[in-house]
Amino acid sequence: MTFADNILEFITLFETSLSDDSFVKLSLDYYRGEEAGLKSVHVRRIIIKREEKLSFTYRYKTRDIVKNYAKSDAILNIHDRLQNGFELGALCTTAFDLVLDKKSLKRKPASHTAQPSLDHDRSKSRLIAPEGKGYLHALAITDATGHVFKNAQDKFRQINKYVEILSGLIKHIPPDKVKRIIDMGAGKGYLTFALYDYLLGAGFESDVIGVEYRADLVEACNKIAADTGYDRLQFAQGTVMNFDCTGANIIIALHACDTATDDAIYKGIQAGADLIVVAPCCHKQIRREIEQHGVVNELDFLMKHGTFVERQAEMVTDGLRALILEYYGYSTKVFEFISDAHTPKNVMIVGTKTISPKDPTILEKIKTAKSFFGIQKHHLEKLLAM
Repeated sequence: MTFADNILEFITLFETSLSDDSFVKLSLDYYRGEEAGLKSVHVRRIIIKREEKLSFTYRYKTRDIVKNYAKSDAILNIHDRLQNGFELGALCTTAFDLVLDKKSLKRKPASHTAQPSLDHDRSKSRLIAPEGKGYLHALAITDATGHVFKNAQDKFRQINKYVEILSGLIKHIPPDKVKRIIDMGAGKGYLTFALYDYLLGAGFESDVIGVEYRADLVEACNKIAADTGYDRLQFAQGTVMNFDCTGANIIIALHACDTATDDAIYKGIQAGADLIVVAPCCHKQIRREIEQHGVVNELDFLMKHGTFVERQAEMVTDGLRALILEYYGYSTKVFEFISDAHTPKNVMIVGTKTISPKDPTILEKIKTAKSFFGIQKHHLEKLLAM
């Protein structure tokens, strides 16, 4: 048989393995085509937003590029790649292995008797394991055996990503500074429970308090905490501004709307917290000021479009928050903490307490930025009476 005939047979068996659910992985190698730097292609199955895809990793000399395809598009892609440059294909199924080269198509005994996990992030170790966690079952993340429900996969990944980030921040704080942690706007408690779970497993003796305005959620979360035996985790009814944060080492506020994020930062600074972690949601206060004052500057070509005004307001609001934190002696980081493959983008602002004195040049930067964008006063400035 010719190489072209063998390619067709290879593709047919690849398609069959997808249909009968025996597919494990596929790779292409020995590239002789015209695409500069391309060396190989590796294919595996994944689940993204509860939909099965085939994930292609294109390996180049200096980088890797990952793209995800529906099954039909993946089959066409592999067929085209074999016809245009790749001289070796390897297909692994739970029934057999298949090796294609320029001279032959050989079937071999299966090297894999079971399929790997379809978890999109399967290569990452989980700080929060699903098994044996009563709170995850009570929160409808897992069934009674510890199996993550299909419709809760995204939430479970988010929980682990959150704990991964927090663990990386907490490890730089002395253990005696991880005693009292306040999570503002705890909601149903997913992330609060997970953080406590991690701290307990890591050997920290921490009191964790989830603050939530809705009394029914507070009651439900306290019951789950009691049933799980988490005696140093509690939930309290209240708002960011009316809750007493005295003695807090760590203040967390995720998705606090508009100026509620400023309230959380203010409470953290006021308490002298060693770590302040916020993920803002909406930025109405600064956007209103930008639109109201309509300062003429070099960004006019952007600011005449509403969607750009919104994005600019987000960056300016959070940029000023970071500067204010720095003025009050915090080193800051601003980054996106959840990939938009699972949930909308979230910017996280992290402030870590230092012993740096107040730097007057930071005040000048804040003043200049406000003047440029036509901002009279940032809400956080008002709270701190700057």
